[in-house]
Amino acid sequence: MKFLKEFYLTSRFLLLTAIIVLLFFFGYFFDPLFFVAKLLLISFITVIFVETLILFTRKKNIFAERILSDRLSNGDDNEVKIILTNNYTFDINIKIIDELPFIFQIRDFEISSKVKQGNTKIFSYIIHPVKRGEYQFGYLNVFISTILNIVSRRLRFDQNKNVKVYPSYVQMRKYQIMAISDRLMEVGIKKVRKIGHSMEFEQIKDYVRGDDYRTINWKATARKRQLMVNHYIDERAQQIYSVIDMGRTMKMPFDKMSLLDYAINTSLVISNIALLKHDKAGIITFNSKVNSVLPAERNSVQMKKILDMLYKQETDFMESDYERLAGVVRTKIKQRSLLLFFTNFETANSLKRQLPYFKSLSRSHLLIVIFFFNVGLDELLYNKAKSLDEVYHKTIAEKFAYEKRVIQKELASFGIQSILTTPEKLSINTINKYLELKARAMI
Repeated sequence: MKFLKEFYLTSRFLLLTAIIVLLFFFGYFFDPLFFVAKLLLISFITVIFVETLILFTRKKNIFAERILSDRLSNGDDNEVKIILTNNYTFDINIKIIDELPFIFQIRDFEISSKVKQGNTKIFSYIIHPVKRGEYQFGYLNVFISTILNIVSRRLRFDQNKNVKVYPSYVQMRKYQIMAISDRLMEVGIKKVRKIGHSMEFEQIKDYVRGDDYRTINWKATARKRQLMVNHYIDERAQQIYSVIDMGRTMKMPFDKMSLLDYAINTSLVISNIALLKHDKAGIITFNSKVNSVLPAERNSVQMKKILDMLYKQETDFMESDYERLAGVVRTKIKQRSLLLFFTNFETANSLKRQLPYFKSLSRSHLLIVIFFFNVGLDELLYNKAKSLDEVYHKTIAEKFAYEKRVIQKELASFGIQSILTTPEKLSINTINKYLELKARAMI
């Protein structure tokens, strides 16, 4: 039974079989062809027997392993490696079929190659998850055959490996490295001059690239014979909360990801930047109810708490209850904080229903409402209309774009700041706003 599960016929087998059948057919009319057909059939059966014997009378002389991280980064390219070792005493042809998670809907995955005797070969491919959660890989199927490639043997490795897909920690690390090395401007982050910021001395530390040369401690430098700098921190760490609307307005897709996942990825990035800037970071998520509240803290495990919390977020995209959110914020957050509110509005009327709650939040906290351009309208907005229907569609698109600007002005009239952004620039624009407010000592 095990033999039958591992025994497979190749396309070359089918081709040769078809040729032999045709020779037998024409052999009824031409006697020499009949003799050739019989000779080929005997040779064919012999070759099949020999190749089967070579492949199946030995132990598994093939070792294959799938190498991937225990967690994947949502919205990013993640590399998967396959290591294959050929311990046979002859070269083999291999075909690898990896059973990818069904969410990718990839049904034609295949890697074909030739591996020499005693050699190890590494293959790699890229997967791009667009949804958080737990993904299950199936078997790693390896089909092996000799140089004849008439029959093949299927071997299976790495059964049912579960991998968690977290919010984009790749993006988080990219901005973290740039923030540490003072290279944020390379990705469009503006450098804003600090004004009126009160600082207090924390420690003397080794100089690293990006440190202000004006903070060099010359006495400590002379004593240790290497550059030393004074390190200062803000007198009081500020609380930065990412408030994420998980209602149905955030279900809108962009580049295969929902607006919600863009907001979650950015919340992870801005929380990490805030901690690097010596502020406290926290998270609030809500839809028809307040799902979770992670108090703003600044400690060594806060980022892990934020990452684990954002990974677990699930939603049914119900109508969001802003009134309940406002009540929870009043109860849970006593200190004036920066609230980065990720949501979306398509019309000014949809904003007006929630405006009383925004005004209530802005009285106690510095509120920044972050919402999105409808990038799906760009083609209609910027292309010239060539027919009456296209004129009609272009007019509607312009109306929706105008509504977004009206929403911004409406918020500004009540002293509420906002960010209107495209999903791909969400992280950059949010970081810029945070750094601007921090430089102006508004938080």
